[in-house]
Amino acid sequence: MFTSSQLGGKWHRRLGVECSSSMLPLKSNPPIQFHPASHSHSKRHHHPLFQNYQNTIHHMHNQHTFFLKLPKLPSPFLIKSLHRANPKLIARNSVLSISNNSMLSSSFISRSAAADEINDGEGNTTTSDTASFRKFKLNQSTFLASLMPKTEIGVDRFLHSHPRYDGRGVLIAIFDSGVDPAAAGLQVTSDGKPKILDILDCTGSGDIDTSKVVKADANGCISGASGASLAINTSWANPSGEWHVGYKLVYELFTEKLTSRLKKERKKKWDEKNQEEIAKTVKQLTDFDQQHRKVEDAKLKKTCEDLQNRLDLLRKHSESYDDKGPTIDAVVWYDGEVWRVALDTQSLEEDSDCGKLANFVPLTNFRTERKYGVFSKLDACTFVANVYNDGNVLSIVTDSSAHGTHVAGIATAFHPEEPLLNGVAPGAQLISCKIGDSRLGSMETGTGLTRALIASVEHKCDLINMSYGEPTLLPDYGRFVDLVNEVVNKHRLIFVSSAGNNGPALSTVGAPGGTSSSIIGVGAYVSPAMAAGAHGVVEPPSEGLEYTWSSRGPTADGDLGVCISAPGGAIAPVPTWTLQRRMLMNGTSMSSPSACGGIALLISAMKAERIPVSPYSVRKALENTTVPIGDSPEDKLSTGQGLMQVDKCYEYIQKSQNIPCVWYQININQSGKTNPSSRGIYLREANACRQSTEWTVLVDPKFHEDANKLEDLVVFEECIELHSSDSTVVKAPEYLLLTHNGRTFNIVVDPTNLSDGLHYYEVYGIDCKAPWRGPLFRIPITITKPMAVINRPPQVSFSEMLFQPGHIERKYIEVPHGASWVEATMNISSFDTPRRFFVDTIQICPLQRPLKWRSVVNFSSPAAKSFTFRVVGGQTLELVIAQFWSSGIGSHETTNVDLKIVFHGIKVSQEEIVLDGSDAPVRVDAEALLASEKLAPVANLIKIRVPYRPGDAKISALSNDRDKLPSGKQILALTLTYKIKLDDGAVIKPQIPFLNGRIYDTKFESQFYMISDSNKRVYSSGDAYPTSTKLPKGEYNLQLYVRHENLQILEKMKQLVLFIERNLEDKDIIRLSFFSQPDGPLMGNGSFKSSTLIPGIKEGFYLGPPKDKLPKNSLQGSVLVGSISYGKLSFAGQGEHKNPEKHPASYQISYIVPPNKIDEEKGKTSLSSKKTVPEHFEEEVRDAKIKVLGGIKQESDEDQLEWNKLSALLKSEYPKYTLLLAKILEGLVSRSNIKDKFHHNEEIINAANEVIDSIDKEELTQYFALKNDPDEDAEKIKKKKETTRDQLAEALYQKGLALAEIESLREVNNSLASASTEGAFPHEQSSDNGIHQNLFDENFIELKKWVDVKCTKYGILLVTHERRSQRLGTALKVLTDIIQDDAEPAKKKLYELKLSLVEEIGWTHLASYEREWMLVRFPPSLPLF
Repeated sequence: MFTSSQLGGKWHRRLGVECSSSMLPLKSNPPIQFHPASHSHSKRHHHPLFQNYQNTIHHMHNQHTFFLKLPKLPSPFLIKSLHRANPKLIARNSVLSISNNSMLSSSFISRSAAADEINDGEGNTTTSDTASFRKFKLNQSTFLASLMPKTEIGVDRFLHSHPRYDGRGVLIAIFDSGVDPAAAGLQVTSDGKPKILDILDCTGSGDIDTSKVVKADANGCISGASGASLAINTSWANPSGEWHVGYKLVYELFTEKLTSRLKKERKKKWDEKNQEEIAKTVKQLTDFDQQHRKVEDAKLKKTCEDLQNRLDLLRKHSESYDDKGPTIDAVVWYDGEVWRVALDTQSLEEDSDCGKLANFVPLTNFRTERKYGVFSKLDACTFVANVYNDGNVLSIVTDSSAHGTHVAGIATAFHPEEPLLNGVAPGAQLISCKIGDSRLGSMETGTGLTRALIASVEHKCDLINMSYGEPTLLPDYGRFVDLVNEVVNKHRLIFVSSAGNNGPALSTVGAPGGTSSSIIGVGAYVSPAMAAGAHGVVEPPSEGLEYTWSSRGPTADGDLGVCISAPGGAIAPVPTWTLQRRMLMNGTSMSSPSACGGIALLISAMKAERIPVSPYSVRKALENTTVPIGDSPEDKLSTGQGLMQVDKCYEYIQKSQNIPCVWYQININQSGKTNPSSRGIYLREANACRQSTEWTVLVDPKFHEDANKLEDLVVFEECIELHSSDSTVVKAPEYLLLTHNGRTFNIVVDPTNLSDGLHYYEVYGIDCKAPWRGPLFRIPITITKPMAVINRPPQVSFSEMLFQPGHIERKYIEVPHGASWVEATMNISSFDTPRRFFVDTIQICPLQRPLKWRSVVNFSSPAAKSFTFRVVGGQTLELVIAQFWSSGIGSHETTNVDLKIVFHGIKVSQEEIVLDGSDAPVRVDAEALLASEKLAPVANLIKIRVPYRPGDAKISALSNDRDKLPSGKQILALTLTYKIKLDDGAVIKPQIPFLNGRIYDTKFESQFYMISDSNKRVYSSGDAYPTSTKLPKGEYNLQLYVRHENLQILEKMKQLVLFIERNLEDKDIIRLSFFSQPDGPLMGNGSFKSSTLIPGIKEGFYLGPPKDKLPKNSLQGSVLVGSISYGKLSFAGQGEHKNPEKHPASYQISYIVPPNKIDEEKGKTSLSSKKTVPEHFEEEVRDAKIKVLGGIKQESDEDQLEWNKLSALLKSEYPKYTLLLAKILEGLVSRSNIKDKFHHNEEIINAANEVIDSIDKEELTQYFALKNDPDEDAEKIKKKKETTRDQLAEALYQKGLALAEIESLREVNNSLASASTEGAFPHEQSSDNGIHQNLFDENFIELKKWVDVKCTKYGILLVTHERRSQRLGTALKVLTDIIQDDAEPAKKKLYELKLSLVEEIGWTHLASYEREWMLVRFPPSLPLF
């Protein structure tokens, strides 16, 4: 999704941002109700309760109040577009939208898939010529019409002439965050058909593993995957009797906003219950104090302490409450016809009788019955279900943000009770393809994109709308682009997408919408009516314009980038979980579905009139019938060919219906060069603008794959008349005879006489026989002629630039060679109300994403602001200053801006430095080419990257259900498993250099990773843009999942290197030193601090390797990473010069960790042993036998029998050898699948007694009571005695646990015996329960003599002791401390014990909380990718 705004240095990918203003209230849904999607929503009257929506970015014309002046359509090739800027193209979450508050959120989504809200500007737009609009007043109907703009693109005129061509017969695939089938206007079409035909989660984020199969017991119950017992509805048909079970943490299905709301509501209720328990405990303490004025008895003291511990625990849990959410159980079965799904959602309900599995109305795949459910009244979240892989995978589909529903509403919503709020094509149907992954905050993934394309072909869709995207390294390149080309060219789907929200600078269009030839990229336009109605501005602009944040072309290879423009904002339906019916969003995310809906009208008419539908012919008609926005040719880079006009476009289509469907592919090379090729001519750098250049253009007609070779290809021949929009600059031949095999011609571009600044030209081809067709193809020529900086010191000033709302100033500067950063000062004056400005810079470097810097500057009064940013010397810098389109509304004063730019730079022999691990320093030569500079190098190493190779690699073929391409090829998946060990807790980030940072401009389809511990708990997941995660000490598995159709490519990746990166703690950060001499690092002299560089004079210095001890766990081959800067900033704040990463011109520095130092003490032989060779031999044989005994795995009865024989044999040989007896005890304790627990525990007690009896406790006591000399022999003796003490403590500990378990088993059996007449168990007859109780106490007292029973290792026995004494609060406190102090991964037994203690105390709210956490800490299996 595209959402404009680069937050925290990360691109957000969604293109739409929602407005927070509330719209009409949503009536609450009943609990778990299922509605056929074809059933119309209850007709609710739409009251005009719309509140102050100031923050939307799209203009809408009110057809009843505003009359859009549509100038006579000029020659298509003369159509111009107006530049306007786009907030921020969000790279990793691509939704293009903009949210309320004057700061818009673009609809182009970037790395945070949920729409990020951007508040960008508080004022409203106006111009000096708005007198007529100042008097303008909206009425109710014109206001409502402005909220869903359609007049601007001719929809009203088209539907007036063709009322039945309102999208009927057209199917649109919505590639987005998901569509809510319960949202207003999305139930039926205008002709009564179901609106939504299918709802799919293409990401897999809602997948549940249901491969576990169970059968019902005699009571009709099954065991759910969560461990709950579930009653089956006896009316459900299930011929096989097999029930597939799975579970899901429900928060994983919800959006962040919904989860946040639920957490607040749930915590409020939890706090109420917790407070009740606190009040009870306080009363118990008060009563105790009143009854016992003086507490001297030890037992009474412990009782009082127990009450206080209970109170402390309740208060502590209130502070540490962390709601991980309820768990839902899922059951899947085959009823003989279809796969059915039922959910148990009791955990979501307050009433225990609600949400039971047996009361669930079963669902099946949505496309079959078009039914959906709602989880509960509390969440009001709609979901649908789809079953795959023969019942082994259940997909629960929810939306990952409100963005997708809003987009679908703009394109197709139908409101019979309020037609003015209809979407553009209310008769169209749609399928929802969720590409925004809920695990990634709604960012798109390659898996989601590919599956969505597969689904759109399978459903025979006519159109695709995708309001997602991000910046790209290479335009019109990558795996997704290849698949799109196939879908468009072979299957004739029309693909519409948002251009991005990263303007107003040029070359900011995002992938795929603005950079791919097969996709219609749409810019965002705002009309006066939209400004007045949706945005609520005081004075609307006199004419429409492109939003300030809308992305601009051209692409890096010269293509126009933006194809057409459409209204970029609307108040449209949103999901029910938002608790409102509609919401305002802005962005190219909104302009794309507006255009898509308009195209749906065209296709509806073409199908009805039996006109062949082709993406080639429709696109040509769109481009050649637009209305220009703006007055200059350069405006096309902002708006594309202009504002689309549905009615004019249809007239064009009707007239050209018998003309072959052809796409004229353009391929351009500079004469004399074969690479790189391009789709346009982009002269951006100074040298290219100083000379005339010749270019070879190949026009290659492309037909659809089903074209007839004889009837279409052979006979194709067109006489093309070539035109140049300015022959003094661009010269081209006059005519061209074009055949199916294509034709080349040359053009000459001469920019030498042009003034500095932006210039745009076109060479276009006209059909000689049918000039009315307009341009058949266009060759865009963009020239940004930079001004040279000749003064010294190098600086540029722009004085008295005058701004009104929406005005944009573009300056192009040839950055001097040797410059690496800029210090700029902006002065603003002559205004009254606050002003908001976008200040953007951009440079284009080969094979890199554009180097972009932005500052959104707010001025409440005349002031000066300073900022710094990085530049690349020798490259053209575009500097853009734009007053936000709605900033300054209501004021008639022009804003005066002065800007001063000073270039700085220090040229060094090595910008990025690698220290190879040796003791040698690295020499650096520095010089100032422009002016004197302060040389003050600073270098820090702040991160460490540890390399890993996979320990396991598996390639598998994926299911045919979702992962078989339209071509018939099966997608394969490579799963790589990396073992990661952390000796301390750390914040880590996985880095896969080969794959990271690219979604669209990569030939790999998809990547995804999960990090889990030994308990299968997932701590983190991610894709091409890894995130940092805090992990406790322990061992982890990182599984990397890579998809591709080519087996050979995946085979090559089986040893893919991955880095785990973590930030160093402040105390471990390495600050490197600089020296003036090569021997400085070792000699410790010749330190270099700073100097002044004089132009023309080089100065050298040395950078030394780390001199201090490296951070802990710096393994050989690891890389320490940081930054180095060389110059001192004039604007730097206090202390900033010590942080090179904050310098705009900082570079990476790396240090390769060398082999560890050899421990000189290691390997030294100790004093000669006094033992003889036979004695040594005997000991080695004995220890080898014991090792064999320890290595036997007792997994079967046969193994245990062999182990018993060997242990008995060894005991007979070494009857009093403590190490052997301890190993035997260890073997007994490690056994699993115990059949007779009484007998097993008695065996442990006997083995423990043997260990205890083998140790001379009196001698051991005397040894630890004495002080010993710290010589070598004494150390050996001490170590041996400590080992013996530990063996004794372990034996006492295991004996105590066994005694306690026997006691517990007896209590259970006694309770069973009292309910029957069979008497006691055999073991009960042979032992006295009271004896075991005394033995436990005696054993516990003995253990306390040797160890601290509160420590992690032995604390469980203390917990058991306190529990037996009914001091449950103390027992729980001790256990809680043990869990917190345990540095190892969570142990399930400890948490099960904690849960049982909480239940025994009677804290039901805390027990429920702990049960929810159990499935988080100890899931039965890893989730699916």
